[in-house]
Amino acid sequence: MSSLFALRLFGYRLLKPLGWPVSRAVAIPRPTLFVGPDASLRLCASIGQFGYRRVMIITDAVLVKLGLVEPLRQALLAQGIDVAVHDGITPDPTYPVLQAGYEAVRAHRSDAILAVGGGSAIDAAKVIGAMTVSGKSPAKLIGMLKVGKPMLPLFAIPTTAGTGSEVTVAAVVTDPVQHVKSAVIDPKLVPLAAALDPLLMKGMPKPITAATGMDALTHAVEAYINRWPHADTEQHCVAAVRMIFGNLQRAYDDGDDMEAREAMALASFYAGLAFTKAYVGYVHAFSHKLGGMYGVPHGLANAITLPYVLDYIKDAPLARERLAKLAVVIGAGNAGEPSDVLAQRFIDRVRELNRGVGIPEKVAALKPADVPAVARAAMVEAARDYPVPKSMSLGEAETLLQRMQA
Repeated sequence: MSSLFALRLFGYRLLKPLGWPVSRAVAIPRPTLFVGPDASLRLCASIGQFGYRRVMIITDAVLVKLGLVEPLRQALLAQGIDVAVHDGITPDPTYPVLQAGYEAVRAHRSDAILAVGGGSAIDAAKVIGAMTVSGKSPAKLIGMLKVGKPMLPLFAIPTTAGTGSEVTVAAVVTDPVQHVKSAVIDPKLVPLAAALDPLLMKGMPKPITAATGMDALTHAVEAYINRWPHADTEQHCVAAVRMIFGNLQRAYDDGDDMEAREAMALASFYAGLAFTKAYVGYVHAFSHKLGGMYGVPHGLANAITLPYVLDYIKDAPLARERLAKLAVVIGAGNAGEPSDVLAQRFIDRVRELNRGVGIPEKVAALKPADVPAVARAAMVEAARDYPVPKSMSLGEAETLLQRMQA
């Protein structure tokens, strides 16, 4: 590791504790929540009751083709609302994709946005809404508290159970030139209301069910083992982990299992509440770079990376203690057993769950020549942004990535 790079990491780690009181002081709103079959239609009815009259539905072309958006459009029309649909959102939305959405909202003169889709659609809607009120480009919004003005009212209907974007303060965008993912972070991005409707999730393909479910697990686990817990971090993380281990395999095996689908949607929501305050860690630091460089879907990158990072971090006292508690929560042991044994059992169960839902053990796209760049980028992101329980050296980060190579 060069002395300049080491000094940069040291500076980030020195300044990072200043974020702890800030994270506690900043008020983060929570959306009004509609849960259960047809919750999405109840949310649409409420938008009319709020008094909005020109609503833009921001979604993707696949959901429109599948017919999932039309009942929502009809429900809004029944409220006397002028509805337009922009279906140009792509996975990992880039600056041009966001610009096109912004222009559609401006042309329609929308007074509210309804985001329908996975994390990409909801994140895109957040940034498009922020662009509309601020006049800023996506690049100018990256970072903390850049929105400035009150957001265009935003409502969210997730069709996957994983990102938790319907409750978080962040939106991830992709620079298509630099192949870098970055976050827009502002409490103003939190939707006013969200609907967790299992009926919209029953047709989710198995690979997406698996990847998004493991994404939610990653959010819950990383938030739980971090050094900045908040008053309700533990209860949200524990609930999410318990629900995911109890329901992800069921939802994967039988997409029509509405009880499992609803439980996964709630688990994703709880995990989103947790990491909004307690943050994430090295898993996300690595997966953001893998996604930006190779286009690996975020949930899949998290799912593959999670057990490798837990293997590294399990020796840190804080992480070991909390992983041991999670092992007991999922029935992998008893509270009286040694914490190191329990922590390892939890990691083993994560790997078993990955295998059960078809997650590969390696990142097929990862090239040996790119390992140093990915490692450096991950270390910078973690040192700058995340209160991880244990810090990696550059050599340790590279070794971890080498283990992930196909």
